[in-house]
Amino acid sequence: MCGIAGIMFKNASGRGTGKALIDMLDGCQHRGPDSTGFALYGAVSEEQLRLRFFIGEGDQANSAVERVKTELAKQGAELLEDEVIGNNYRVTVRFTGDLQQFAYAMEHNAKVISIGTSLEIVKDVGGAHDVDDRYHVAGFEGTHGLGHVRLATESDVKPEASHPFWATGFEDVAIVHNGQITNYWKMRRRLEQRGFQFTTDNDSELIAVYLADKLAQGVALREALKTSIEDMDGTFSFLVSTRDEIGYAKDRLAAKPMIMYETDELVAIASEEVSLNRLFPGQALNTKEPPPGTYDTWSRSI
Repeated sequence: MCGIAGIMFKNASGRGTGKALIDMLDGCQHRGPDSTGFALYGAVSEEQLRLRFFIGEGDQANSAVERVKTELAKQGAELLEDEVIGNNYRVTVRFTGDLQQFAYAMEHNAKVISIGTSLEIVKDVGGAHDVDDRYHVAGFEGTHGLGHVRLATESDVKPEASHPFWATGFEDVAIVHNGQITNYWKMRRRLEQRGFQFTTDNDSELIAVYLADKLAQGVALREALKTSIEDMDGTFSFLVSTRDEIGYAKDRLAAKPMIMYETDELVAIASEEVSLNRLFPGQALNTKEPPPGTYDTWSRSI
């Protein structure tokens, strides 16, 4: 059992995306007390990439930072800004080469959390407020984002196993997922045969890469979500975000809960209604539950 959340402010940037996601995840933290994570989308920086790495602590962290810097230079990425925060190394670089090969090369030197022109993923063990205390998520102002609380069932409680997951090798695509893809290995092998690399055994990473691959082929996100329901076996509810869109998909059994609320200003989706109520305390919300086997997307207006 895990909890997922997503929000998009349709008409404006500069909104309290970080604070909104913290409130939503705090409302469903009982679904996943082991770890918490956020996929945060801010202003786009063309020809610049934001990267986050897990580097550990102490001498381990110092060594990881040096490896990252060396590989960045080797790949022709110009380091513009860098910062160690918590167990993360956060950098901004100027890079215009092959993103996929760049991402794979960086992964071989330190554990990559995310890469994007707009996206940054922040995740760690503990609850939403614990992660906020370490990484200052509440101060993030942006357009949209995803959140996840995890109950560890099949892997260790550690930062690397927490969600969201980015689409390894693709910029600005992230996923949060509640459920299980039962044909995971079959789908993964097909993608690996085409040269894609995976950095975990988590089926959420598979969903992200599957969708990002469709997008790279020119398929619209809405259509990619439709085919995901056809191609993936199992019980699942997931949210996906790109630089400009957010979307959801539910399997045909609909065993995993999802509830949504939409106005002219925003769309918010979560595993439980209590998460939506945290955004509008004391108000009666006209929420709805997406039917089984459905999908949808939303885009920013500006």
